[in-house]
Amino acid sequence: MPLISDSIGRVLGKRYRLVSALGTGASAHVFLAEDVSLQRRVAVKVLQPALVNDESFLKRFGAEARAVAQLNHPNVLRVFDWGEDTDGPYLVLEYLHGGSLRDILDRDFRLSDAQATQLGVEVAHGLAYAHARGLVHRDIKPANLLFDEEGRVRIADFGVARALAEAAWTEPAGAMVGTARYASPEQAEGRRVDGRADVYSLALVLYECLTGDVPFVSDTTLGTLMARVGATLPRHPALGRLDDVLARAAAPDAEARLTAAGLAARLEAIGASLPPAAPLPMRIDSGDPSRRYAPVPGPVADDVTAIVPNFTRRFADDTTTVAAASPEEVFDIEVADLVLTPAPAVAPRGGSPAAPVIARRRRPRWPWVLGAVVLVVAVAVGVAVANQEKVFTPTRSVPALTGKTIAAARHAITQHHLTMAVSPPAYSTSVPVGRVASQQPRATASLKQGSTVHVVASKGPPPVPVPSLAGLGCPGASRLLATVHLKAACPQLQAFSATVPSGQVLNWSYNNQLDPKTALYGGTILIAISKGVAPIPVPSVAGDGSYGQASAALQGAGLKSTQGTAQASATVPAGQVIGTTPAAGTPVPPGTTVTVTLSTGPPMVNIPNVTGDSVSTAANALQGAGLTVGQVYGPAAGTVFTTAPLSGQSVLEGSTVNLYTQ
Repeated sequence: MPLISDSIGRVLGKRYRLVSALGTGASAHVFLAEDVSLQRRVAVKVLQPALVNDESFLKRFGAEARAVAQLNHPNVLRVFDWGEDTDGPYLVLEYLHGGSLRDILDRDFRLSDAQATQLGVEVAHGLAYAHARGLVHRDIKPANLLFDEEGRVRIADFGVARALAEAAWTEPAGAMVGTARYASPEQAEGRRVDGRADVYSLALVLYECLTGDVPFVSDTTLGTLMARVGATLPRHPALGRLDDVLARAAAPDAEARLTAAGLAARLEAIGASLPPAAPLPMRIDSGDPSRRYAPVPGPVADDVTAIVPNFTRRFADDTTTVAAASPEEVFDIEVADLVLTPAPAVAPRGGSPAAPVIARRRRPRWPWVLGAVVLVVAVAVGVAVANQEKVFTPTRSVPALTGKTIAAARHAITQHHLTMAVSPPAYSTSVPVGRVASQQPRATASLKQGSTVHVVASKGPPPVPVPSLAGLGCPGASRLLATVHLKAACPQLQAFSATVPSGQVLNWSYNNQLDPKTALYGGTILIAISKGVAPIPVPSVAGDGSYGQASAALQGAGLKSTQGTAQASATVPAGQVIGTTPAAGTPVPPGTTVTVTLSTGPPMVNIPNVTGDSVSTAANALQGAGLTVGQVYGPAAGTVFTTAPLSGQSVLEGSTVNLYTQ
């Protein structure tokens, strides 16, 4: 890659003029550039020239760039354009002035619980938005979390990490160390990753923000990666109220880990009970390459010399030139005595143009000295009086108020000779509505009698978004709801459905509302499970209908038909339907095949030959053939010589046969 200074002044894509260098890394240079078409500042990231020859990478890089350009979220850095140049492929990004989280952490600044919570909520919302659109970052780290002038965080480098990970090139030695510090266990093991890998990395970033250390870091990249496989997040007292949620966000098993949406909801619930977060100590980019950062007002302006220009102090009777005056010298000059005069337009011979000068008009000093003495004496007297009052004011211990009703808390405060101020209520996941959720100062602290203790009343658990449960069974729906701290009553009921397969969620409700968008933290979602398509009763087709008529009736009911073995029937004419298997009225699943039985008509039998048999023997033979013995004509003890009808004739089963004996 060419030296970064060699590229200053170049124009990429006939549009983006590189103005100054913002930073460099193993895989890219980042420049401040001017979009000459729209006349606005942008950031341009120029990747390694070696990637120009990797056609598969360029295709992936372009596809990722186009996908990321579709993202439109306040916590995701915008991608405006991308292209290729002789120095390599490049991305054109939104330019932010507030620096990165890495800048803040490198100054040994630790975030408060409220600051870390607010940061985590914004990043988690941005990740949830991208994850819902199928994009996984894969490289969440402080350097990729940038700030705008208002302190809002934006996630940078979406899409770049994935394209680089699949590129056919080798990064310089040690280039992965920064990424390895925040990689998930599944990334360390080379397994497939999804959005929960980003959640893990964010948890490690927040851990560093609060403690100043990154967990699982070893002396080598391999040691760093493998130290987190199967390991839970180390406990640390600086984690405060974020201890539990970060442990869940950094669970070694991705299945047990919070989603980005679940992490955002959990952090919002915690943040609701915290005081407002103080602004982060950002360094606002002034745009001047010679003064890259100018401090913002207030506590973040920790480098006073950055806002003090070089002065020339000129007094009425003695002119002294001060090059790079110290802050103490500059602020020692009384503002009322300063007059800024323009520098000469032409530089002195052999020198550079003179700096602006400040003329100081001499005034008598004794009135100021006298006034200062009077002021010091007055202040000393006031302090002495105040201290005396404090000495004689009793000290009281602050009682524990958390969990008490407001009335009970006020009574306890009164008993301790203190006063109580009730702040606007806030959400709480552990304290019931109307009771004290937090107090300031904390219990057992010491206050002077009559001091005020501030309490925040709970307004109950916060609302959390209810995810869609469509396509899930009871186990999956219960696990998904648990990620956003909701419970599942599954199955609450079961019902048939023509569209939802058996065993899947049919619908879900909360407070008698179907498909609710939100529910209170810890609430129970009632879930109905589908039993599949309702069974169909077999229609009755017996009677005088033919097989064709019976088949049409069955198909009309959503069933199939087949013709079974015909049977004789004394009541149903031949060719007509006797009945079905399963029988009429039996409930069966749709599409079941029903067997149709047809009649062959009344049953016929042949009269057996009983000539020469005794009456009893002949009667047994006729009855065995399904016939009835009629009258016996002749001697009862004689032998049969004929029958009526005659033997061998075919008659209806059950017909009467008369015997003739001799």
